[in-house]
Amino acid sequence: MTDDAILARIREIFEENFEIAPERVTLDANLFEDLDLDSIDAVDLAIKLQEMTGRRIKPEEFKQVRTVADVVGAVNSLLAA
Repeated sequence: MTDDAILARIREIFEENFEIAPERVTLDANLFEDLDLDSIDAVDLAIKLQEMTGRRIKPEEFKQVRTVADVVGAVNSLLAA
């Protein structure tokens, strides 16, 4: 899966689950400051990413995620595992 394909799917997840317009979901957007996610939303996002990849996300790894680019990187890591 390419980074562009991952980003497109992440945009869908944000729109469907958090009602965030896809154009706001840019690689440099901060999940908490720019996209207004809270800790519960972050857990929901992790669950959606697990569903998307079929792999479990380790909580300690996901705590480092701050931007959409970090999410793309996390998905890449999961898919490569």
